[in-house]
Amino acid sequence: MKQKYLFTGFLVLMTWVLINSCNKDLTDNPYYEPGEENAGGNNTIELETSNTFDTPSPALTAAELQMHKDGLVFFEGKFVTNPAPVQGGLGPLFNQSSCEGCHAKNGRAGFPVFQNDLGGLLLRISINGSGPHGEPVNVPYFGTQLQNKAIIGVLPEAQVNWTMESHDEMFADGEVLALQKPVFSLNNPYTPLSENTLISPRVAPPVFGLGLLDAISESTILSNADENDLNHDGISGKANYVWDDLNAKTAIGKFGWKASQPNLYQQSAKAFNEDMGLTSTLYNIESSNGQIQSDAYPDDPELSTQDLELTTFYTQSLGAPRRRNASNATVLKGKQIFIEAKCASCHIPKLVTGITVDNPFNNNQTIFPYTDLLLHDMGTALADNRPDYLANGQEWRTAPLWGIGLTEIVNGHTNFLHDGRARNIMEAILWHGGEAESSKNYVKKLSKTDRNALEYFLKSL
Repeated sequence: MKQKYLFTGFLVLMTWVLINSCNKDLTDNPYYEPGEENAGGNNTIELETSNTFDTPSPALTAAELQMHKDGLVFFEGKFVTNPAPVQGGLGPLFNQSSCEGCHAKNGRAGFPVFQNDLGGLLLRISINGSGPHGEPVNVPYFGTQLQNKAIIGVLPEAQVNWTMESHDEMFADGEVLALQKPVFSLNNPYTPLSENTLISPRVAPPVFGLGLLDAISESTILSNADENDLNHDGISGKANYVWDDLNAKTAIGKFGWKASQPNLYQQSAKAFNEDMGLTSTLYNIESSNGQIQSDAYPDDPELSTQDLELTTFYTQSLGAPRRRNASNATVLKGKQIFIEAKCASCHIPKLVTGITVDNPFNNNQTIFPYTDLLLHDMGTALADNRPDYLANGQEWRTAPLWGIGLTEIVNGHTNFLHDGRARNIMEAILWHGGEAESSKNYVKKLSKTDRNALEYFLKSL
């Protein structure tokens, strides 16, 4: 009996040793960087729950926290049609009635389940050419964003439908992954569409950590640009120069799938205008202007400057989620593969924010967003073939990867890429092309164990 207990104890001890040898922390590993657990610097959120992305920065003062809560009212609350005592002005055309309607729990939108309810997906549209500042050209009688909803008595601009195209990708060990691509079409337009209409589907990206990205200086962004690939590494990121409507000047774009917005104030005002049909002091013309069903009521602006500023502050003051298992052996193996595959050439792990006058809590923060905020050619498979300022039809801004591992916990899905086509992280990798073609091929040659380590690393972000 004594020998039985000794043997059982030995098995327990060996199991503990095996588990900890595989999952031990390796803070002396060359791929571990001290402090990278605090992805948002002083603005790092410690939660690992469905509310993580909703959480304000812990660095806010009491007054700033109150401003954050005041901004939440406009971000989360639903707008209605006029006349209304509060939050009126919705429409006449819109995509959703609230910011939350697209950015559920401040996370990334999934691919729609039903064709009559797009959720957080919308279509940017335009025709060939560029405007006076390089911007996309309006589709006559439709603008540059399709509104698929309308108030009573008004027709939606069109119905959105899609079909799926599929193809297989094979890893070197013979495992096959089936990929799918949505092909969108517009049906029953309220008036005939131009035959040259360009369509670009976009799912709503995450909202957390945006204030930190907004605080990254233009000089920092440009320091990582290599438009002509002078170092011959096959990576040639470039900045998108866009029009800053508030300051009436050209500026580097930071936000949106093609970096077409220069700051969060303009991003917020444009979203209110095009997503919900709300006018403001920055955009005081209805998104339906020029249409036969345009709202001509003299009730503009429908969103006050203060309300717009509070909403903007809400997005600027959200924290970024803490890294999990940053010094874990398997995570570090995955990070090594990530770097060796040259994924980090675009998804740059670490950046330092600059100085903002209004939001000192975002100043001089060492953050780990895994992006360079630059445009990169992602190949024909991901192309939308729609230019947006300096971004051509194959170029996209490097998406930040922080928080990617919490997407399923917060939003209940694992859909990625600009149109939500990827159903998991590995599918997203296999859609990469262009400047990332060699990185994708590197991953395809990995063993199953190494592919799992790479995914485990990405899910730790």
